[in-house]
Amino acid sequence: MAKRYTVFVDDNYHYMDESERYKLGEFDDCQSAVAACKQIVEEFLASCGPGKTADQLCADYCMFGEDPWISSEDDKECRFSGREYARLRSAEIARKS
Repeated sequence: MAKRYTVFVDDNYHYMDESERYKLGEFDDCQSAVAACKQIVEEFLASCGPGKTADQLCADYCMFGEDPWISSEDDKECRFSGREYARLRSAEIARKS
């Protein structure tokens, strides 16, 4: 039986409030689940508008963005950190501005 990868999304604005969590979907492989997580973070960062520093972008994400994560039987091999990805992408986006 193939492993399933379920992406859940928490709300950073409602940190630790599981009632604000939703299930994005189930994926057949880790790569697809990670891509879905990255898309959520990318969409938030794109909505922040131009001219912000990396620190400002990352702070906005950590306060107001959606925080996707992956649940699976493959927890040790398939992981995603929205905060870490946002930190890396914020630096890349700020450099291009």
